[in-house]
Amino acid sequence: MRNQQVIDVLVIGAGPSGSTVAIDLVRRGFDVRIVDRSPHAFDGSRAKGIQPRSLEVLEDLGALDEVLAGGSTYPKLGIHAGPLAVPWKMFTHREATPDVPYPNTWLIPQFRTDRALHARLGEFGREIEFGRELTELTQDEDTVVAKVVGPDGVEEIVARYAVGADGGSSAVRKQLDIGFVGTTDEADRVLIVDASVSGLARNRWHMWPGLGGKLIGACPLPHSDMFQWMIRLTPDEKPSQEIGAIIDRIHSHTRNRHIQLHDIHWQSVFRPNIRLAQHYGRGRVFLVGDAAHVHTPAGAQGLNTGMQDGYNLAWKLGQVLAGADPALLDTYEAERQPIAAGVLGLSTEKWGGIAKLDPSSMKRGKDEQQLSLTYYGGPLAPADSSDTSTLHVGDRAPDARLLGADGAETRLFDFFQGPHFTAIAYGPGAARDLELLNWPTTGAQLKRLTVGSAAGFSDPRNTLRSAYGLNGDTLLLIRPDGYVGHIATRDFLTSTQSAARAMTPRARSRTMSQQSRTSPGSGADA
Repeated sequence: MRNQQVIDVLVIGAGPSGSTVAIDLVRRGFDVRIVDRSPHAFDGSRAKGIQPRSLEVLEDLGALDEVLAGGSTYPKLGIHAGPLAVPWKMFTHREATPDVPYPNTWLIPQFRTDRALHARLGEFGREIEFGRELTELTQDEDTVVAKVVGPDGVEEIVARYAVGADGGSSAVRKQLDIGFVGTTDEADRVLIVDASVSGLARNRWHMWPGLGGKLIGACPLPHSDMFQWMIRLTPDEKPSQEIGAIIDRIHSHTRNRHIQLHDIHWQSVFRPNIRLAQHYGRGRVFLVGDAAHVHTPAGAQGLNTGMQDGYNLAWKLGQVLAGADPALLDTYEAERQPIAAGVLGLSTEKWGGIAKLDPSSMKRGKDEQQLSLTYYGGPLAPADSSDTSTLHVGDRAPDARLLGADGAETRLFDFFQGPHFTAIAYGPGAARDLELLNWPTTGAQLKRLTVGSAAGFSDPRNTLRSAYGLNGDTLLLIRPDGYVGHIATRDFLTSTQSAARAMTPRARSRTMSQQSRTSPGSGADA
C-alpha cells in the first residue's frame, strides 16, 4: 500500500459537478483522476437549463463556446386549453450589459453540457474513466483509499483527497455514513422521454395542464428533432415503456393525434426527492452536486447548484494541497450548504405551484439566475467587513469594460479567467499599496490590475465604478471563483494581506518588485 502512487484528488462521478472539480484542479497542475460507474457518458436531456452564473463559470473553465453552440434561449410557453394555445413568457429576455454578459437562461440538453466539459478536460490530457464503480472508501490522516471495480477487476486508488459527485444515490455519501435528510414522494412521479417528434411546432415549450395536477409538457431540444416530454403519472399508473403506449398516453391527454414520436433516445422515471446532506464531507472526502442535495426539476437549479459546489471546492482544495491551512476546506460546507437549503425551498415551491396550476410558478426570474447568491456573513466574508455602495464581501464580482493604455477595450472577466486571484486597485492610493502587497510563491497566484493611474487601465464609461459602487480609492481582492474576497477603502495593504492569509499558503512571499508583469497595469505571478 505504501508503495502505491498517491494522486492529489480522486473525483468519483463525471457529471457537471464532478467535471467542474476535475477541470479546475487539472488546470492548476494537480494529479487528478475522475471515474464514473456508467459505461459511457450520460445521453439524456435531464437538466436542460444553464443559468447566467453557470455560463460565467463555464466561460472561466473554457467550456462556454461549445455550450453556447449546443443550445439556445428558451421559447415561450404554449399553454394548451382545448383547441387554444395561450402563449406565456416564462423568462423575461434581457440584453447583455457590461456587468452581466450572459443575462438569460440557456436551453441545452444535459448530455451536451456533459460532453462540453469532458472535451475541455480532454484538452488538459485527462479522460473520464467510465465503467469504474466505487465499492469501498477508507481514509486516514494523510490519504484516502478507494476500491474501484472496473473492466480489469478491482483497483485501489490512493489520493490525498476525494470528491463524491456520484448523484443522489451517492455511494461516497453512504460510505461516509452521512445522513440525507428530506423526503421522497413515491406517489408523485414523472415519466421523462427524449424523443424525435413530428406534428408539433418547435417554437413553443408546450404544456397541457389537467385537473388534479395532471400535466404533460414537451420542450423542444435545440439543434435536433427531439422534444423532452414530461408526463406526470397518476399515483397508481404504471409508466409506459414502449413507444406505442407512450404515444397513446400523449394522445389521450392532449387530444392531438397529429403528434407522433418516431424514436425514443432516452427515458427515465423521476420522483421529486427533496433532500440535503447533513454534512458536505468528512475528513479528506467531500460531496458535491446531487450527492449533497437533490431538488425538484422546477426552476433549473440542481445542475447549476452542483457546478457552483464544484467551483467553490476546487480552488480551496488546490490551495490546501499547495500548503494553505486545511481549515479553508471547512468553509466549503459553511458557504455552500445554506445556498442549497435556499435552492431546495425555491424549487419545491415552484414544483408545488405547477401542481396547483399556479401561473406564477412557471415564471422564472432573478432568484433562479444565481447571480445574486452571496457568501456574505460566512467565514470568508464576515458581516463586519468593509463594503461599497453596491457590493459586500462574498458577493459575485461583476464584469466591466475597461480601456488599456493602447486604447483597446478589455472585459474584466478576461482578467478573472484562470486559476488565480485578482486584485483591483481603483485610484492612485490603492495602486501604491497594491505594489507593496506580498503574495505567496505557492498556490494560486495573483494578477494585479490598476484602474485610474497613468500606467494602468481607465474606466471611461464608468462600468467598473458603477457595478462595483466605487466612490474613492478602493482595493478589491477577487477570489478564484469570481466572488469578492475583500474590500478595502482604507488601510489597503494591512487589511488585504490579513484577508488573503486565510485563503493562501503559509509560505515565503515576495513583493511586487520581484514579480513579473504581463501587461501594463496588471501583474501576474508566474
